[in-house]
Amino acid sequence: MISRTAVLALVVVFAGLRPVALAQQSPFRVLQPQSFAHYTALFVQQEKAATGQQATDPWPWIAANAPLFESSDKSFEEMYYFRWYAWQKHLVRGNSGYLVTEWLPRPALPDYGVLPDAAPFHLNEARWLRDAGIAQDYARYWTLPGSDPRKYSFPLADSVRNVALAQGSWQFARQLLPGLEANYRAWQVSNQDANGLYWQIDTRDAMEKSIGGDGYRTPLNTYQYADARAIADLATDAATKQEYTAKAEALLPRIERLWNPDAQFYEVVSPSADSGIRKQKKFIDPGTQLQFTGTRELIGYLPWLYLSPASSHAVAWQQLFDPKGFAGTYGPTTAERRSPRFRFASNDQCTWNGPSWPYATTQTLLALANLLNGPPQHSIDDARYYQLFAAYVRSQHLTLSSGAVVDWIDEDLDADTDEWIAKDMLLAKHSQVGRGNYYNHSGFTDPLLTGLIGLRPQADNTVVLHPLLPPRRWSYFAIDGVPYHGHLLTIFYDATGAQYHRGKGLTLLIDGRRAAHRPGLMPLTATLPEDGSLQR
Repeated sequence: MISRTAVLALVVVFAGLRPVALAQQSPFRVLQPQSFAHYTALFVQQEKAATGQQATDPWPWIAANAPLFESSDKSFEEMYYFRWYAWQKHLVRGNSGYLVTEWLPRPALPDYGVLPDAAPFHLNEARWLRDAGIAQDYARYWTLPGSDPRKYSFPLADSVRNVALAQGSWQFARQLLPGLEANYRAWQVSNQDANGLYWQIDTRDAMEKSIGGDGYRTPLNTYQYADARAIADLATDAATKQEYTAKAEALLPRIERLWNPDAQFYEVVSPSADSGIRKQKKFIDPGTQLQFTGTRELIGYLPWLYLSPASSHAVAWQQLFDPKGFAGTYGPTTAERRSPRFRFASNDQCTWNGPSWPYATTQTLLALANLLNGPPQHSIDDARYYQLFAAYVRSQHLTLSSGAVVDWIDEDLDADTDEWIAKDMLLAKHSQVGRGNYYNHSGFTDPLLTGLIGLRPQADNTVVLHPLLPPRRWSYFAIDGVPYHGHLLTIFYDATGAQYHRGKGLTLLIDGRRAAHRPGLMPLTATLPEDGSLQR
């Protein structure tokens, strides 16, 4: 067991972490670190059984950096600590500071072969660590020469703004503005067509072998909208604010061209098959006949992650749990099942034609949380959000040849059988058997904290909670030691008052002091004290 004092002492020992304000106060007010140390001990054993590798127990690092989490649903609780167990394996120090990798073993490449496709997830997870420098270093890296943030579609400015929203670190974010603007303009030069939409190859969206294929796709178009809004928000001069606000507003009606009114869904729009240029030309002549691809794909939900579609468009979410749509026992499929090309034959282990990808599930969870935090609609509710998240938790396991089931995160999986597709194909080929182990290509803490628990980061000095956890699902939960705008938050819910002995309902502590309380799982708002102490 590790004591609270020992945890604080290990802040500097592990990974060269900066102590920030942990020396001033304990980060935990409700939960005790030693109550959860058994999880990483279990994961070390599981890793040895699954891979043959003997890992060092990372509990001291996790306890020193990540919020503690407890739930009456132990499957969520265990998965929370497993995801930090997997995530910390990818945290490395480069020449410019902290980096977050995607693959294990790490490629023998400059900067450990870091890639931008999953960087938004890496940064969203890192913003909830108590060492603010981890997220800031990695965000800064993507503005440095040679970092190649456009190797894949990547909402860089929006990701930086997300870090600032959690940390309250606006000075850090504004220092990166020249790089963020340069990145935005480079995308305009390379991928924006004369009609104002952005053309992208599906592989460069990190979604190869998709049914929709290349064309005007929701990822890059919504990313550019989000980046324009983020740059406008971060800019301090009126001219830049006006310029990028105008860019964002101009993209809105263009993105709406991707809405197929017949399918009631956002789809990929491409040149017609008889034009002779599909998948051959990046830029499309204005006179070329375009058409919807005729298949609903999970990326059709991305507009809700980055903008606010018309309320009538919420009907699209009915497809998420439709047996002919995206419904899956272990997560949503990436293409609708009714498509005649669903799971079309391919010898490529990375296909986005129907398998469930944790990458896409993370995006969908975040998008659905935004919808449920918006104006009222009648297409989908909090219970469905929980159902989606529970399937996500259920999917992250691996059955070993011994029959033992271990916690696991990999590439793509069969939404009906929970088999990891890429891993099985590679094992059959007797090649790259380690690829996909603890694959860092998705998120968990961020959608849990901002969705189910409902902490919605704000630009001002308020704390806003809007839990999406349906009543009576959990009898209690707590997340403790959450860094936010220079303060430490503790959020806990106790249906009966018997778990934490501080009364019934939802409670928010700020720096250990009770700041707000509701008798049930209801939204609440509080104001932060003026004297922030954790800001780096």
